[in-house]
Amino acid sequence: MILTPIDPRTVISAVKQTVTPEAKKAKDLESLRKSTQEFEAIYINELFKAMRKTIPEGGLFEKDASTEIYQEMLDMETSRNFSKSKGLGLADAMFEQLRHLIENKMEREPFTSK
Repeated sequence: MILTPIDPRTVISAVKQTVTPEAKKAKDLESLRKSTQEFEAIYINELFKAMRKTIPEGGLFEKDASTEIYQEMLDMETSRNFSKSKGLGLADAMFEQLRHLIENKMEREPFTSK
């Protein structure tokens, strides 16, 4: 039995040919959706930080480094979850404005497989 080596360039070109313009557009739109949600999460996290600064020091428990780290991690996770569940609407607004750039780009550029 004779085994012939596979040229990686032919495999890559075959994979590129299977990607349709619709699949590329869907992938780009999904990437845009995730990016806008992450941006909104960062924005919400900054709001949380600003709100926490307004709370006076003191209270029942002392604040140490571990408490601050835990609070930051909790705020970031809360921000991400808040952003994924509609949040402030900032991610949706940004997505709607930027979505047209992807759609217009796909219409202007004909699909070519290399």
